[in-house]
Amino acid sequence: MKFFKVLSIVALSLMLFSCDKKAQYQQVKNEGLTNKIEVIDFHSTHRCMTCNAIESNTVYTLNTFFADELKNGKITFQTVNVDEETNYGMAEKFEASGTSLFLNVIIDKKETQYNLTDFAFMKGRDQNAFSEELKQKIEVQLSKMK
Repeated sequence: MKFFKVLSIVALSLMLFSCDKKAQYQQVKNEGLTNKIEVIDFHSTHRCMTCNAIESNTVYTLNTFFADELKNGKITFQTVNVDEETNYGMAEKFEASGTSLFLNVIIDKKETQYNLTDFAFMKGRDQNAFSEELKQKIEVQLSKMK
């Protein structure tokens, strides 16, 4: 009988703890919907030369032209491996099944996704062309936030 009492207390504690974590996650998620641009580089586990160049050129562009925006959180950058089970939901949201580059622009809590995958593959191995065009695309979105 004592065993069941202890087991009940442990089960109740676990339920309360897990509910608390979900609430914290929701709060963080809601707070994250401020005006910003999320640059998201989706990729699979095995990457080709162009896929690696897309990431490298994206990082170069962001660090060269948008260092202040990265620092203050107006622009964020993340890579997401679509082959990892924990990323399936995000990949599904953006309909990314392999290498893809997206801008997720959040203005007044409204998200708009811009799929830059075709551009990224066409210019991915030319750093200057890639960087200049990505810079222009980001600047257009930043101008909408003012």
